[in-house]
Amino acid sequence: MNANEASAEDVELEYVSAAGLRERGPLGLLWSVPFESVRPERQFPAFRGQGNWCGWYWSATCGGHVGYESWLERDRLMLLDFDPLVTGISSQPFRLSWAGPDGKRVRHTPDFFVRRADGTALVVDVRPDERIGPGDAVKFAVTAAACQSVGWDFARVGAPEAVLMANVRWLAGYRHPRVHRPDVSPIACWRCSLTAPVCWTGLGGRATRSRCCRCCSTCSGAGF
Repeated sequence: MNANEASAEDVELEYVSAAGLRERGPLGLLWSVPFESVRPERQFPAFRGQGNWCGWYWSATCGGHVGYESWLERDRLMLLDFDPLVTGISSQPFRLSWAGPDGKRVRHTPDFFVRRADGTALVVDVRPDERIGPGDAVKFAVTAAACQSVGWDFARVGAPEAVLMANVRWLAGYRHPRVHRPDVSPIACWRCSLTAPVCWTGLGGRATRSRCCRCCSTCSGAGF
């Protein structure tokens, strides 16, 4: 099978439903399942000497925890959680398998399934360029072709920009319901920032002039 010509009929999909039942069948028959609501296809292990860092991130978009298997996956998950076009996210949503050149089954579990507000879907694999071997490249190519055959988008992403992630990590703490302030509107926050005391924030020694808003405990740009 040509990796770039894989179709929904060539690929089998296996997932664990929200009820905890393991289901399996051709991608062409199962593509309409709401995968943003399924359980992870595999567990997130934790053991002494583990090389990667697994965990659970509380998603404001989902209103619950979403798992990740590395710091890089966590960062990408946080960015998805901040995307206003995203309405649902699941991690390790399903396992895909297909027949390799030697006849043996090749298996691959994407990192995230994303549902957008317009109903479209995005499948995400997180892997930096320098860690993609020949076998990985083939798996990503087959996954991309299979996704395209059922109308899904596919993205293989690496490390995000450092300053962007520093801001996202800091802001993420204010998205939890425990700090929700429905009495504070964006307009009130903006007006507050205009008269708030000036403070300096930055990353890696690069200071940025901003105003500290006392009503929402965040900083907004002085040129607001």
